[in-house]
Amino acid sequence: MFPLIVATAGGSADVPPASGPAQLITVALIAVVLIIALISWLKVHPFLALTGTAICAGIAAGMAPGKSVDSFTNGFGATMAGVGVLIAIGAIFGKLLADSGGADAIVDALLHRAGFRSLPWIMAVIGAVVGLPMFFEVGLVLLMPIILLVARRSGVHLLKVALPAIAGLSAMHGLVPPHPGPLVAISTLNANIGLSLAIGAALAVPLVVLAGPVLSFAAARWMPHVRVPEMFTGEGRGGVLQTNSNDDSSRPPAGSHGGHSVGLELQEQTQLSTAVVRKRPSALVTTIGILLPIVCMLVRAVNESLNPNATDSFSTLIHFIGTPTIALGLALIYAMIFFVRASNMRQSDVGRSASDALLSVAGILLIVGAGGGLKQILIDAGIGSLLAKAALGSGISIVLLSWLVAALVRVATGSATVATVTASGILAPLAVGLSSPELSLLVIAIGAGSLFLSHVNDPGFWMVKEFLGLTVSQTFKTWTLMVTLLSFAGLAGALLIEAFI
Repeated sequence: MFPLIVATAGGSADVPPASGPAQLITVALIAVVLIIALISWLKVHPFLALTGTAICAGIAAGMAPGKSVDSFTNGFGATMAGVGVLIAIGAIFGKLLADSGGADAIVDALLHRAGFRSLPWIMAVIGAVVGLPMFFEVGLVLLMPIILLVARRSGVHLLKVALPAIAGLSAMHGLVPPHPGPLVAISTLNANIGLSLAIGAALAVPLVVLAGPVLSFAAARWMPHVRVPEMFTGEGRGGVLQTNSNDDSSRPPAGSHGGHSVGLELQEQTQLSTAVVRKRPSALVTTIGILLPIVCMLVRAVNESLNPNATDSFSTLIHFIGTPTIALGLALIYAMIFFVRASNMRQSDVGRSASDALLSVAGILLIVGAGGGLKQILIDAGIGSLLAKAALGSGISIVLLSWLVAALVRVATGSATVATVTASGILAPLAVGLSSPELSLLVIAIGAGSLFLSHVNDPGFWMVKEFLGLTVSQTFKTWTLMVTLLSFAGLAGALLIEAFI
């Protein structure tokens, strides 16, 4: 969401609340409840529910009808410019990854070297590594083909594969520089980047374990029947139904025979015996393609940390190739050359893969854009600044206050980055004179608060829902619960460290 700072945080600073505090908060609560009711009970398409409710919420908050429409379209456009392009490019990359056989090569390498019990832990590590320099949306579209194919091929419950990887992405997004979110807080509060990195990384490890593998095992028991979506599987058949009867606690290690894995192996052997075996990229070639945008963005983050005001040609080039759209575009070009060449795909196959990928994410793009529109209306109505100012008058610990301000803005606006930027700016005057460890704890508290309670006004909520094929209720029970757990655990860690400094 970092690319949307100007369009969201900057645009809301000059817009005063259109109505009284009670009316604004009431409108926001009613809007959230109405969206959930329309989608869950009346089965209205999420795009229509979000669009209609957002515009009506703006009018109810005191905005002129034309201003409400303009606010929604501005938020929709800003989200599409930032997140939408990334989803589209990432979807094409993911489809080429699947159709060329590159995803199979990665999955085969994972399943060959890891037992079924260790898959959630490995996926958590992969998610954290990918998420370190990567915007959440980019990391999600890069990892989704691997997540879905690992779940399909291994027979492990989808949530045991997906939640750990997404937990790793989310923890890095909120807590650990050089991710841009924490870097904004570090810069605004003049905190020490090295100390903030050390504390954030130390806290991220237990947080990812708790909100990833540990939570995923519980979630798999709550929701035993989850289908692996067709997206990125390279098949035209329906998803694979997974149930808890295939609990991996009784499954033998990868490569052995027994239980559900035998059925999968026999099915795959039958498919291979009746089809022409096509060449595919090696695991190394595929891994390079996945890591390429990560390296580009990481190099940019490191260079900007070491040389924040550099304007030389090298820094300009690094900044350009580290831009998320460019970095992911370079990965797509790499895939269109090396994945295609290694698998002997024809140009017509590449075009078909791109068309299929864009068709499969068209609905996701509209839903995510509408979520961005709702977010912008809530920002322009002044709800985020209203809640932040209320938190400042609470007279509580500055670490807890930092978390509370960020959490309230996050709930009101649906943007972790807007929450980080807003909370950092509000708390900057209070941070003057604090010690270096205390400043780093404020960075951690703000980052943890920015993860709190993702719901229907967050485009990330809809990305996770649509990519994993979950219902709104299931998304609340998995994604929302996971980021909220990360948020509370991050706050607890910051308060614990505060007690010893």
